[in-house]
Amino acid sequence: MKVVNIYEAKAKLSEYLDAVAGGERVLICKRNQPVAELRAIPGARTSQRPVGRAAGRLQVPPGFFEPLPEEIVDGFAGLGEPQRLAGRPARVAEAGGEYRVRSRRRRST
Repeated sequence: MKVVNIYEAKAKLSEYLDAVAGGERVLICKRNQPVAELRAIPGARTSQRPVGRAAGRLQVPPGFFEPLPEEIVDGFAGLGEPQRLAGRPARVAEAGGEYRVRSRRRRST
């Protein structure tokens, strides 16, 4: 790993980018304190991902396809009230504020 200060990194950036492309890492410092690191990004995939590698590893239980109980469906729709909020109004978002309309200023000519 190369350690360089900002001035040197600016002066020799293309040289350091070539080093990074070769697999080396460059640590950039400001007043000898590390602030950034240059390292190569992984190359793009050239082949397609294999399909079906997890075949036989995952089993979906039969209950997965059964409908959900009504209380759960109502909870998603906002119709049910959770026990911890009993007695308090449900809030989806913060209370809306009023917007002030700016009047246009006339330019004096």
